[in-house]
Amino acid sequence: MGRRTTTAVTASLAGAALIALLLPLTTAPAGATPARPTAPAAATTAKPFQHPGVLVGDRQLAFVRSRLAAGAEPWRSAYAQLRASRYAALDWRPTPRATVECGSGSHPNHGCSDERDDSMAAYTDALQWALTHDRRYADKAIEIMDAWSATIKGHTNSNAPLQTGWSGNNWARAGELIRHTGAGWPAASVERFATMLRTAYLPELVPGSPRKNGNWELIETDALMGIAVFLDDHKTFDRAATMWRQRLPAYVYLTSDGALPVPPPRAGISGKAALVKYWQGQSTFRNGLAQETCRDLGHTGWGLEAAAQTAETARLQGLDLWAEGRDRLVRALEFHAGYANGARVPDWLCNGTLKTGLGPTVQLAYNEYHVREGLPMPRTQMYVAAHSPFGANYFIGWETLTHTNAP
Repeated sequence: MGRRTTTAVTASLAGAALIALLLPLTTAPAGATPARPTAPAAATTAKPFQHPGVLVGDRQLAFVRSRLAAGAEPWRSAYAQLRASRYAALDWRPTPRATVECGSGSHPNHGCSDERDDSMAAYTDALQWALTHDRRYADKAIEIMDAWSATIKGHTNSNAPLQTGWSGNNWARAGELIRHTGAGWPAASVERFATMLRTAYLPELVPGSPRKNGNWELIETDALMGIAVFLDDHKTFDRAATMWRQRLPAYVYLTSDGALPVPPPRAGISGKAALVKYWQGQSTFRNGLAQETCRDLGHTGWGLEAAAQTAETARLQGLDLWAEGRDRLVRALEFHAGYANGARVPDWLCNGTLKTGLGPTVQLAYNEYHVREGLPMPRTQMYVAAHSPFGANYFIGWETLTHTNAP
């Protein structure tokens, strides 16, 4: 799919918006409060899906192979990090369960860590196979996926929707790479894996989590879209796109939203008192602030990263969610990266105290908006330089390797 030119993109930001990205972190919002924008209708994905097409596509894989063959950085170091990871071990043994029970904070933890770790190992092995065509890694990824698809029946307890989001993201990426890169995954195993996704994951993901903190529904949306691509399910893909379009404006504030943030969809949360409570007690709203900023930057990073991962999968399928979310995501990344880099927290923000630790959550959006589109993102650029290569974390894996300068 052709990309937008830097000139066109810069023009679309209407000059003043671009300059505003570089203003100090404490810049006051504009006085005008236009009416809230309405989410555009979901576009039906009529054409066939592109495969592999969950987070990583053929062009990216070819690009990374070329960089590794040249011994170029940071890909060389990022790949060495992957190879040294426990997830890459060829003696990995999957530990599937029929029922994964996950309570709040994964307490109880009956298979929660096992499922997350096995799904990340499957993706790690699938990625190694796709980059090297070393048969051992394809076989290991297939072994892990087959073990779970032959065993799991469902998820229970309060964290079940989020758990299926974390693990479902990894399963969809692993399955997509193995299925569509000539790994020789038997058709019967592919169908059993597809049945697992339909019966043990989609029922938890489709309803979303309207009243939870926003990272939940964004992670669920990410998994929903990836699974839709693997299943060639256009209806579920369009549902994921609609959920993304509704949840992102309720997660990242822009002054154009009005005096208050956009209420979370389908949650029944509205009015100043309810919204301030939902936004962790924050009552002053500035461009780029997120619903979980005053909770901590770790969960906020998860929400922003899930939105970015969804947009990247959509891009591979010809739907430009990146353009739709540009202003919110660029402002949010710059806002939070600044404090993650050590900027002083003003008194108006979270009573002057932030829990930092943004994690490996910026690479995709940075690559899209700064590298592909040429937008200035100095704070995010500083964060990438200080913290990459980025490794694996729950539903995030090896994005310095897969998305640095990715075409």
